[in-house]
Amino acid sequence: MTYAELNRAIEGRSVPSLLFLYGEETFLLDRTVQRLRDVAVPAEARDFNFNLYHGKETPAEVILDTALTLPVFNPHRLILVKEAQNLSAASLDAFLPYLGDPAPETILVFTADKIDGRKKFFQEFKKRGVLVEFKRLYDSQIPAFVREQARAAGRSLTEDAMALFCRRVGSNLQEVHSELTKLFAYLGERTLVDAADVAAVVSDTRVDSIFDLTNALGGKGKGEALRLLARLLDEGGVPLVLLTMMVRHFRQLWKIRELLDQGVATKEIARRAGINPYFVDGLVAQAGRFSPARYRQIFALFLEADLALKSSGAHPAAMLEKLVLDVMADAGAEIPRIQKKGP
Repeated sequence: MTYAELNRAIEGRSVPSLLFLYGEETFLLDRTVQRLRDVAVPAEARDFNFNLYHGKETPAEVILDTALTLPVFNPHRLILVKEAQNLSAASLDAFLPYLGDPAPETILVFTADKIDGRKKFFQEFKKRGVLVEFKRLYDSQIPAFVREQARAAGRSLTEDAMALFCRRVGSNLQEVHSELTKLFAYLGERTLVDAADVAAVVSDTRVDSIFDLTNALGGKGKGEALRLLARLLDEGGVPLVLLTMMVRHFRQLWKIRELLDQGVATKEIARRAGINPYFVDGLVAQAGRFSPARYRQIFALFLEADLALKSSGAHPAAMLEKLVLDVMADAGAEIPRIQKKGP
C-alpha cells in the first residue's frame, strides 16, 4: 500500500488493524498518524482508547496486553508504537503470535525510520498487515506538494512565485509547511501569491547565495562566483558544506549532460534527473558548457579539495578560491549539441 492509498483508506474509515509506517519523510508520516488517530479515536475517547509507547522503553508484553484489552465506549483502540526500530529481535518475535490473530477491535501501528525486511517479524507482517514506506520527495515533486497545500488552504501561486518559493525553501516538507503557513498569514484575505510576497516572507539569503554560487560555477563568470564565495565565507558558511553543494550541483549537471547526449527531451530530463522542472532549462544550458572529459577532471578537483580541506594546515578560503578558478578554467568552451524540448 502506498502513502496515498493509505490516506484514502483512512478517509474512507477502512483502516487496517496492523500497520507499520516507516521511512525518512517524517512530516508525511506524522501527518498520516495524526489523521489516523483523528478518525479512529475521537478526542473525547482518547483517554481510554489511545495508547502511545516507545520501542526502546516498553516491553512487548505490555503492548500485547494493551492490544488485547477491549476499547471503552468506542469501536476501536489505537496503539501507536513509535521508534519501533529500537525493538529488540526478541521483542519483535514476541509479536508473531499476535500477527496471526490480531484483536479486531485494536488498530496496532508501528512507526520507524527503517526496517530490516530479512527478519521474520517483517516477513510475517507483510502477509498479515500493511507496510507503508514514506520516501523523501524529489525536488521535482515539491511544486505539486506546494500546490496541494495551497489548494487546501484556498490559495494559489503564480509560476514566478512557485519558482522562487521552491528555490528558497528546498525539499524539507516540514520547512515547506512552515513557510507556507507564514506566507498565507501574510496574504490576509488575498488568495493569489506572487513573487513579491515570497520575497517578502521567505527570505533565507544564505540558501539563495549557495544557489547563486552553484549557478555561477555553471558558467556566469569567475568574478561572480568568487564574489559569492567570499560573501558566504564572511557570513560563516562552512567550507565543507559549500564544497558538498558544489559537488551536488555538478553531479546534476553531469547526469543532465549524459541525458542530452542520449537525445532525451527536456521534460524527460527533469523526471530522470529528479530536478525541479522550473529550473531544468537553466541547468540544461549549464550542463552543455562542459564536455564529459571535463566533468571527470572537475570531479578530480573536487576530490583534491576535499582531501585538502580535511588535512591540517589547509586554508579553507584559499582552497575554495583555487577550486572555483580551476573548475571554471574551461567554462563556456562547449554548448549543448542537443537542446531538444520535445513532448
